[in-house]
Amino acid sequence: MKTMIEKFLRHLESERGMSGHTLRAYRKDLEDFAAYAPKNASEIEMIDVRGFVAQQIKNGLSKTTAGRRLSSVRSFLTYLTREGYLTANPAKLVTTPRAEQHLPKFLSVDDAFALLEKPDTIGFLHARDKAILELLYSSGLRVSEVCVLTAEDINTREGLVKVEGKGRKERIVPLGSKAAEAIRGYMTEKMLLKKKSKILFLNKSGTPLSERSVRRIVVKYSRLIGMNGQIGPHTIRHTFASHLLQAGADLRVIQELLGHASLSTTQKYTHLDIAHLMDIYDRAHPRSSEEKD
Repeated sequence: MKTMIEKFLRHLESERGMSGHTLRAYRKDLEDFAAYAPKNASEIEMIDVRGFVAQQIKNGLSKTTAGRRLSSVRSFLTYLTREGYLTANPAKLVTTPRAEQHLPKFLSVDDAFALLEKPDTIGFLHARDKAILELLYSSGLRVSEVCVLTAEDINTREGLVKVEGKGRKERIVPLGSKAAEAIRGYMTEKMLLKKKSKILFLNKSGTPLSERSVRRIVVKYSRLIGMNGQIGPHTIRHTFASHLLQAGADLRVIQELLGHASLSTTQKYTHLDIAHLMDIYDRAHPRSSEEKD
């Protein structure tokens, strides 16, 4: 089955344009499945797929992770069916584990501003950190999208960022004036140090920042403002979306800005601040304040 997994991963990379991070996740999922399932792919049955998912949950994985692994297996077996290795996909009727509903965490406006104002603006590393935090909050980018940005992707004069999202889909998102100012300051520091990489955000050695390094930057400054260090780049992405929603932005606009393929992915933000939504309702709905008998 190892050879078939390699062919499938090459298919995902060449035909569907999946990132290295996603491919590594698929590889791990499928290698674990291969260790559990029959060695001959043609002998895989629905009970094997169902048993694999049950084993994942029994081993302590969350239902969300187990569901993601099932999705990887289902895609792989669909590929094998299409290529003629299987007569039917045995994972097709396996039910995805019902995941617990966790509302995304986000920062208040005051906490977000405190975080953004914490980095100094003098020096290469400080200017870089400032620019990253401002960009995350200004444009709601994924950490993976931040790490592959080039200087050519940023138009500080027009206030726009060209982003390559999941599946190599490009989108254009606004760049706020504060973020543009921070990025210009960082690019000046970068030029003074003669760091010539096309990638925008670099470490002190002049090589591109990893996703882990960006997370460490966010955690560092969140601790400096008295938070518990559990805040990451995705928290800022949630904050970006939540603050737009609270300000009255249309959900489909937020969907486009975040690069979500499905509106259902964006709709979770509608549950974040029920008090705020109820306040809007009470002030706006014609019958909300009508006296009851």
